[in-house]
Amino acid sequence: MRVSVELDPDVDDEAPTGDTITVYDERHHVTYWRLLDANAEGADWKEVARIVLHRDPLGDEFRTYRCWQSHLERAQWLSREGYRKILEQAAANKA
Repeated sequence: MRVSVELDPDVDDEAPTGDTITVYDERHHVTYWRLLDANAEGADWKEVARIVLHRDPLGDEFRTYRCWQSHLERAQWLSREGYRKILEQAAANKA
C-alpha cells in the first residue's frame, strides 16, 4: 500500500469506479470491510451510513443513499476482483 489505512475516515460523496486500486481505496480499506460486515449482518443502510460513512440520512436521504451504495459496490468489487490487483501490485513491488 502506498498510504496508511485510516480506521474511521470521512468519505467522498461517491467511491471510485474502474478496475484500478486508487489511493482513496487504500485509505478507505477499513471502511470497505466495515460496510461488507454490516451488509452481511443485514444492518439498516441508514444506520451504517451514519456510523461508518459519517452521513446524515435525514438531512439528504438520496445523497446519503448514493454515497452508501457506491461505497458498498466498491467494497464488493474489491472483495471479488480488486484484491487480486492489490496482490499483483505487492508482488511487483517485491520484484
